[in-house]
Order: sequence, then structure tokens, then C-alpha cells
Amino acid sequence: MCSVGGPMDVELAERLKGKKYRCNDCGTTFEAVGRHPVCPSCQSENVTLV
Repeated sequence: MCSVGGPMDVELAERLKGKKYRCNDCGTTFEAVGRHPVCPSCQSENVTLV
């Protein structure tokens, strides 16, 4: 059965734990997954791994 557009598999979500970052421009702390995290507040790529 195809589940396109459905909810994310819980098991998959547990494996994709994000890393914590801090935005050097606005100070927001957030979690992100991927190689190039972007601040959700100001859209800056100037972030540091916490």
C-alpha cells in the first residue's frame, strides 16, 4: 500500500535525530538534520553545532 503524503514512520523519525545548533546571527537554538542547517527564525546559515 502506498502512503505518499501520509505521516512519517515513527521508526524512521527516531533514527533521524537532529543535532543541536545555535544561530550566530540571532541566537536561536534549534535542532536540524542535514549537512547545511538553516536557522528557522532568521533563515541564516551562520550556525554553530552546540
